[in-house]
Amino acid sequence: MSVSISAVSLPCLEFSVSSAYQSFGAPENYLHSGSGRRVLLRGGPVHFCRRFCGLKQWIVENLHQQKHKHKLGPTSEFKSIKNQVKDHLQEDSNDETTKVTSQLEESSLPSFEPHVSVDVSTTYVESSSMPQTRSSKFPIECGEVPTLCIAIIGATGELARGKIFPALFALYYSGFLPENVSIFGYSRKDITDEDLRSMIASNLTCRVEHQQNCGDKTDVFLSRTYYINGGYDNREGMSKLNVLMKKFEGKSEANRIFYLSVPQEALINVACSVADNAQSLKGWNRIIIEKPFGFDVLSSHRLTQSLLSKFQEKQIYRIDHLLGRNLIENLTVLRFANLVFEPLWNRTYIRNIQVILSEDLGVQAGRYFDGYGIIRDIVHSHILQTIALLAMEPPISLDGEDIRNEKAKLLRSVRKLEPSDVILGQYKARDGDKVDAYMNSLTPTYFAAAMYIDNARWDGVPFLIKTGMGLIKHRVEIHIQFRHVPGNLYRERMGHNIDLATNELILRDTPDEAILVRVNNKIPGLGLQLDSPELNLLYKDKYNVEMPDSYEQLLLDVVDGDNHLFLRSDELAAAWNILAPVLNEIDNKNIAPELYELGGRGPVGAYYLWAKHGVPWAED
Repeated sequence: MSVSISAVSLPCLEFSVSSAYQSFGAPENYLHSGSGRRVLLRGGPVHFCRRFCGLKQWIVENLHQQKHKHKLGPTSEFKSIKNQVKDHLQEDSNDETTKVTSQLEESSLPSFEPHVSVDVSTTYVESSSMPQTRSSKFPIECGEVPTLCIAIIGATGELARGKIFPALFALYYSGFLPENVSIFGYSRKDITDEDLRSMIASNLTCRVEHQQNCGDKTDVFLSRTYYINGGYDNREGMSKLNVLMKKFEGKSEANRIFYLSVPQEALINVACSVADNAQSLKGWNRIIIEKPFGFDVLSSHRLTQSLLSKFQEKQIYRIDHLLGRNLIENLTVLRFANLVFEPLWNRTYIRNIQVILSEDLGVQAGRYFDGYGIIRDIVHSHILQTIALLAMEPPISLDGEDIRNEKAKLLRSVRKLEPSDVILGQYKARDGDKVDAYMNSLTPTYFAAAMYIDNARWDGVPFLIKTGMGLIKHRVEIHIQFRHVPGNLYRERMGHNIDLATNELILRDTPDEAILVRVNNKIPGLGLQLDSPELNLLYKDKYNVEMPDSYEQLLLDVVDGDNHLFLRSDELAAAWNILAPVLNEIDNKNIAPELYELGGRGPVGAYYLWAKHGVPWAED
């Protein structure tokens, strides 16, 4: 039987369909009457199976009622229903149709059993927003739905306890995870299920709009969380994890996600152990890997080859939590859904683009930061991915692979960074500060650079990057500065600094997420005086919602199979090639970072950099 995932059609039978579906609790909005007296059942094969089983149950109940009235075999009403279904199915007959119709022919009233087995062979959509197709032929038993198991490898670590488990809980109570989800924590510590639950319980909180029954939701979520002591042999540990997962998986499709929250030196061993011993054989498997993705071009290539020897590219999700921010998600919407911006998005109208990410005193470098520095930690993934989304050509669709194709093309067009166009810095601690306890003398905590994209759209437009830690304030902003108006009639009215009168689009994530547009305007009153105010879309005023954590967004994307915010292998390699000249100079100790005061504005050299390229920093 061929089943379309977007819609399943059956002939409209001569009985009350709504009452039939109410009998098994299906929402009425999944049932649509089309033209030609056909009923359209919206949803996937699982939804169809549920509804078909409920329909069959309703038929059985009515036939039993008729049985008391007529004890002479199948009623004429059931024959009519059976014949209508049979006639309709024969319109598009094939081998699967014959199987279903033969089941209808063989059924009789006294021995009628409420059991249906439907074989589905179809191309289905893993994600409603970012479709991916694959061939699937899993038997779907009535009442059974695909199961989802999520394993957090390194479950007792700080990242897992503080971010991953809370994000999964938020998705669970918001209804974005299936009710039958099972979550497994895996590490080397000798603890029990209850120990893990106690460890993560204090970090599980509900947002304001979900406060009702929050305690009950927490209890249910924790009851679905289990622990595996993997020991020091990951292959044996993953085999144990596989056995435990199978206990919670039914006969239907079984899907698995593995989040590898492990140190870089253990990544390949853990990933290979997962591939060989813990993958599902009757569903999809996806593996999430945390940054940094290697140390340089060579180590990243080796890591990629090791992963691709065990997994397909579409299974690998390289996660950077900074890419889960709403600002990043909104970049393509702003560009491609607004006619006012896309025609201006080129070298003819844009003077420069600035990407600013500064962390204040509240954010300190972690232990792994030493040796990697801010270039490998933030610039390589977050900054370059932001520029790719900002500057790429329009993709042919919103499919994740189509977007990643355009990002990869853009990154290959970025000119390799010259050391003369880069400013490195490192904060120096004051007396009593311990923020640099894990830093060596050459680990940069500040990076400023001017980048150029060698293609027709962006030729000659500087992309200025500034990112650092221990600065005066926490800011995440993108500034798109437009060119001056040619032959501006009001030039004399704009004062001495013409740059202050330049139109500018500002996309702000922190503080106070907003979209700002700077325009030139006449000040009300007598005379002619001009001002450059900002048209302001402040999210907290416009949208009365609590913003989800970036890990929630990215984990939901993994569940849905939406990979457009995750780095593909060719994107990864292109990014390393851009940064390779600077990293080589640092490794050869030819560049020393400039010291700057903790809590200051950063190295003085950054101001000489913008002067060299004729572009003032937007914040100044």
